[in-house]
Amino acid sequence: MSSTYTGERRTHLRALAEMLPAHGLVGRMMGGDDPMLRVWHPGTGRQTIVFAALTPDGWVFLWSPGGQGRTDDLDRTARALRDTLDPPPPG
Repeated sequence: MSSTYTGERRTHLRALAEMLPAHGLVGRMMGGDDPMLRVWHPGTGRQTIVFAALTPDGWVFLWSPGGQGRTDDLDRTARALRDTLDPPPPG
């Protein structure tokens, strides 16, 4: 069970990592047997760690602060990550 679970997490995180450059972000897989994805915005230097988690409704991505995205909508998830890591609005 554990290796299947880890493999599915890794598959979802890699798919998201492949989507990131189209949104101006960079990602790097980390964690070995406990996979996670480090995501950063090259222009701002802001970064976060993304986890893939299995919920009763299916797989989701989670990141700080309070971000969440669906594994079946990678484009929308990448846009949400970009919004998280973009520069804060002036003011």
